[in-house]
Amino acid sequence: MQSDTLNDAMCVIKNASLSGKSQCEIKPASKLIGRVLSVLKDHGYIGDFELVDDGKAGVYRVKLMGAINDCGVIKPRSSVKAVDIEKYESRYLPAQDFGVLIFTTTDGVVSQKRAKELGIGGKLLAYVY
Repeated sequence: MQSDTLNDAMCVIKNASLSGKSQCEIKPASKLIGRVLSVLKDHGYIGDFELVDDGKAGVYRVKLMGAINDCGVIKPRSSVKAVDIEKYESRYLPAQDFGVLIFTTTDGVVSQKRAKELGIGGKLLAYVY
């Protein structure tokens, strides 16, 4: 039984990237995973991805770029104010301006850079560097 599909998806991406594979399949697919993949694609950590209908929940096929050193989800998913984003950056990312924190906000799933630009906080979902 899968209890956290986002955690499973990040583990699949991390393991495939560390083993040198050029693509991986994430199942089951969900809207949240698709939005997180969009943020990863925007920041150049993965290539294209597509949703393939398998008759069940669907599968994401993700092309890997080999740019991921580590990624994972953050539990518990704590609420973060806009002024506290830098505190969480120093906690989860190895260096300043290196890596991405992924938040879910009222404007959708965004990176910490976009959340700072908008001046909004949200729930902390994942990190990648």
